Amino acid sequence: MEPKRAFISYMTIIRKETSRLFRLWSQTILPSAITTSLYFLIFGTFVGSQVRGIGGFSYMQFIVPGLVMMAVLTNAFQQVVSGFYFAKFTKSIEEILVSPTPNYVVIAGYVTAGLIRGLVVGTAVLFVSLLFAHLSIHSIPIILAFGILTAVLFSMVGLLNALYAKNFDQIAIVPTFVLTPLTYLGGVFYSILLLPPLWQNVSKFNPILYMVNGFRFGFLGISDVSVLMSFFILLSLIVIFLLLLLYLFRRGAGLRN
Repeated sequence: MEPKRAFISYMTIIRKETSRLFRLWSQTILPSAITTSLYFLIFGTFVGSQVRGIGGFSYMQFIVPGLVMMAVLTNAFQQVVSGFYFAKFTKSIEEILVSPTPNYVVIAGYVTAGLIRGLVVGTAVLFVSLLFAHLSIHSIPIILAFGILTAVLFSMVGLLNALYAKNFDQIAIVPTFVLTPLTYLGGVFYSILLLPPLWQNVSKFNPILYMVNGFRFGFLGISDVSVLMSFFILLSLIVIFLLLLLYLFRRGAGLRN
């Protein structure tokens, strides 16, 4: 396919997916803002007032980057898994598959839509956080790098989930049994340095820990793990999932009966 036609296909997928995001903003953007407000009230105000500061910052300031990152990765995942599965359910994905649109364009279109939703909701949550805590910014490039790369990664995870999901119940398996536990155990609400050495080492097998800490470093300049290693792990996971998705699309896994 010519680059111009490929770009048109790419933009068409993005426009289709993001129109749903903004048309249904009360279901896609507002819930995260409300949920985060509750987190700030419960963990930040009520619980946080009883917790000493971490790394020279108040507990409220400490949890803000983690909550924003949680919103970014969750919404990037939800955008793609629901959008792609619905396209499978309604058979509209077949129109794309029979067209000359390359697989990499289809993947890029859905991943970009997930990226947009992740960043939009993450920005909304960030503005909500300003009502509860004063935020400092240590490095804007690091904030953008970890925010964008995390959204891209979990958009790919959502696409992988949607490929294999055979009903609406199965698109909730990864968020319920994988995403939520890893997120809550990924240092969003605490520093792993407060854990015993054994559990610190166990926590380091959780990839979300590196994303949260890299993002937190961008805001506060503190991290429980190496930021460079976090960046390398994030890039490595993106490459692995990209290659896996290209392979599965080429085989037609989850796309052909």
